Amino acid sequence: QGQFVESGGGLVQAGESLTLSCVVSGVRVPTTDMGWYRQAPGKEREFVAQSYWRGGDTTYRDSVRGRFHISRDNAKKTVYLQMDALKPEDTGVYYCKAMSGPRANVWGQGTQVTVSS
Repeated sequence: QGQFVESGGGLVQAGESLTLSCVVSGVRVPTTDMGWYRQAPGKEREFVAQSYWRGGDTTYRDSVRGRFHISRDNAKKTVYLQMDALKPEDTGVYYCKAMSGPRANVWGQGTQVTVSS
């Protein structure tokens, strides 16, 4: 069964940076598209970024493009989200997940990111 363990969240001020990590098990990370989502209080969960296993392409939601960078270490089965120039609207619980395959409906506990103004 797939498992996603997110970490690295915290409380930061606007303009600061954080790097989130997600250790994955039960998923063939080297051949799986991986992504990050977030959920702000009172809002629906939304897509943040995706890393494609084939070709190494990435995609981002418009509001984070240029500030966030998704990467992966296939040997460590870990996915990262580097977040720079954080804004209060980036506040939320961040989740990583497999974007395809039999574990695509599995979610971890997430990691809380709070950005103060």
